[in-house]
Amino acid sequence: MQRLISEKIRKGKDRHRAEVSKQTGFPSAATHYYEPPIDLNNELVYNQDSTFFVRVEGSNWSKFNIWDKDVLIIDRSMELKPDCMALIVKDGEFDIVQFSGESTQPEFLLWGVVTYVIHAVI
Repeated sequence: MQRLISEKIRKGKDRHRAEVSKQTGFPSAATHYYEPPIDLNNELVYNQDSTFFVRVEGSNWSKFNIWDKDVLIIDRSMELKPDCMALIVKDGEFDIVQFSGESTQPEFLLWGVVTYVIHAVI
């Protein structure tokens, strides 16, 4: 039996700001090269209040190119459209399906629409 595991996302640690050194008071010579870090919430999340991250356990969904320990980004506010992947609850268990748009699909409870799949490459 394959399972989906949801984990609480930990906040990132505060980063040292390069503008002014707190120990010496002298600014770094590279201060003007400082760029803010990439925030994946800004890049990959459409609606932060209704978005969940789910870690996949097992390779049951390899037909969707979803592998063990991948992270799914799921938006519960999005409307399910044809050819979209969705996390559903069917017979009391989570499953991932690609919605065909036809009414011949068996009944299920839509939990959310999969917006991104994050794969590890190492």
